[in-house]
Formats: sequence, C-alpha cells, structure tokens
Amino acid sequence: MKFFRFDREVRREILAFNSFNVGISPIIKNEGYTSVGCMYFDQNSVVGMHPATVSQLFLVMEGEGWVRVEGDEKVSVSKGTAVFWEAGEQQESGTETGMAAIVIESPTLNPEQYLKTPLSSL
Repeated sequence: MKFFRFDREVRREILAFNSFNVGISPIIKNEGYTSVGCMYFDQNSVVGMHPATVSQLFLVMEGEGWVRVEGDEKVSVSKGTAVFWEAGEQQESGTETGMAAIVIESPTLNPEQYLKTPLSSL
C-alpha cells in the first residue's frame, strides 16, 4: 500500500487565462488524453475564460461558486453539482467564498450515462 497527497497544500497554482487564487493537484493522466485533478479555489478566485481542450466534467465537492460559458450569465454551483463542458466550449469558473472540485477531462466523457440531471434548471 502507498499513500499520496492531493490536498490544497500540494496544489500547483493556475496562472493561465488571467486566473488567480486557484490551483490544481493533478491526480492521474494517462497516455491518451484522460486526466483527473482536484481544483482548490481560495476566496475571491477565478479561472479565467478559456476553451475546454477536451470534454470536461467539473464536480463540486465543497463550497460554492459559479460557472459560465462565453456570452452567458454566471450560474451558481455548490457541493454535489456536476457541470459538463464540451470540447472547445469557452468556460470560466470562480467563487467568492472558496470551493473545491474534482475535474475529469477526456474526449470520451458521457455524463448522461450515469449522472442524474437536475429537476429544475440551475
């Protein structure tokens, strides 16, 4: 048995796309293009507008914040919310109070296969 860390203290800061106060702890990346990481958003943080390089599933594990796509308003998200972006979709996310999210990136993601959609639109 081996133990590893992926907590906030070992995260790598994200500076691209005018991002601030946010970092990621990569968990796994395979030979194809599938990666999993845990993003930690400090108070008053933003990952700036950028295109999803592949399909991306953003799973809010703690806290609350917002997400948006280019041209749309911010949509509130909180613990238990899953957000899916298609490859190429311009996206942005952030929080005022702090948030943690698992991010899964893969060209073969199909969240409709297992995840339930909300009864009302977020």
